[in-house]
Amino acid sequence: MSCDSDLIIDNNNMPLLKSDPEETLEVVTPNPKSLVQRVEIPANFQEIDTDAKKSSLGCSTVKYGELVILGYNGCLPSGNRGRRRSRFGLFKRETANGVKPDRQYEVSPQKGGQGPKKGKHTIAYTLSRHQTVVVEYSSDQSTDMFQIGRSTEPVIDFVVMDTVPGAKSQEECTVAESTISRFACRIICDRETPHTARIYAAGFNSGNNIFLGEKACKWKTEFGMDGLTTNGVLIMRPRGGFQSDARPGVWREVSVGGNIYSLRETRSSQQKGKLIDDENNILEDGTLIDLCGATLLWRSATGLLKTPTQKHLELLRQGINDTRPQCPIGFNTLVLPKHRHASKQIVDENSKQPYAYLKCGHVHGYHMWDSKSTQQKTERTCPMCREAGSYEPLIMGNEPSFYVDSGNPTHAYVPCGHVCSEKTVKYWSQVPLPHGTHAFQAACPFCAMPLCGDTGYIKLIFQEAID
Repeated sequence: MSCDSDLIIDNNNMPLLKSDPEETLEVVTPNPKSLVQRVEIPANFQEIDTDAKKSSLGCSTVKYGELVILGYNGCLPSGNRGRRRSRFGLFKRETANGVKPDRQYEVSPQKGGQGPKKGKHTIAYTLSRHQTVVVEYSSDQSTDMFQIGRSTEPVIDFVVMDTVPGAKSQEECTVAESTISRFACRIICDRETPHTARIYAAGFNSGNNIFLGEKACKWKTEFGMDGLTTNGVLIMRPRGGFQSDARPGVWREVSVGGNIYSLRETRSSQQKGKLIDDENNILEDGTLIDLCGATLLWRSATGLLKTPTQKHLELLRQGINDTRPQCPIGFNTLVLPKHRHASKQIVDENSKQPYAYLKCGHVHGYHMWDSKSTQQKTERTCPMCREAGSYEPLIMGNEPSFYVDSGNPTHAYVPCGHVCSEKTVKYWSQVPLPHGTHAFQAACPFCAMPLCGDTGYIKLIFQEAID
């Protein structure tokens, strides 16, 4: 797949892209002739995520779901700490803090008039210097509210920074000017089953206010006021659910009032898209949320029960290493690592780090064959098949929420070398992630690097142990 993958446009000018569960965990002894140990992962196997057993917001163990930032392989470069982390669990609060629209009125600075009550949640739509429409919200004891944004103020539950593709350190994550809103969006979850979660653009600030200025995209409807944030909040729900046969859906924009619209011509256009009457703002398992600078994946509580855990992925990684794959040049045993080393390139021919030619998929250890061209930063020729291509170290995809199945890690993304299952690489290689103000591109979910090549991924070919 090319880095500039073609998009299909629908009628609304929307970008598109075209066994029974086991009761126990069975580890099958590897066949000496097999390159990958087969590990059966039962669909109904459950494991508590120790990283999120309890929410920092309370002691409840009722989990609504989880938000995971694309581009991080299980952890931020600076580590997961407090409200700034690569994933955030949404748990039922001890006390409900949800809000719902209550009443609407106009405020004119010249004529004076009634203003919002202190402490009330309000959304102010400035129509002109002389007219502002205020929508006042009241407390809703049946819902919990969670807010996401760039601000570190206490009202933000999940602090999200801009994602820099391929960043490996905190310094590399720094951007000159962020495009993520300080109060980007809010998610409202029903406290009673089935715990439906809904997303709305914009979040309330520390004064419990949302302010849409005179230049913001806003309008009157038969039900009241509505509007869009500067760079918008986009969502995309997978077709067929987030599972092995999942297909990408259509990107939409969600409004401040929770209505769904087709995309604007550009992210900050003053002209809203077309209202999509038959769609809603409910977050389904696998829904992507784009904040113009970072993309989040929503995993529902029920969806997470069917998702492989980090323990499952570690078993699969060990399954590959137990077959003792060898470098066909140096004949040294290779070990697929769990974490990326500090330096991208490992220039020790005795290293166990596996490398792969990402044009043909042949796996080697680091070697000096055709290394002259490497120093010139050009493609290298595979000694096994003479195919010229990039030569990159392999690293396990450790974030389980990105997996659509529990298959063996047999494929790698091009050009980053992150390893995961075949169906997972195929799904994400078809997902057009927002890029800039009006472009879309497929990217590796583990590092956010744009995908290249004919398909964006390659099947790995390991060399069997000779003994």
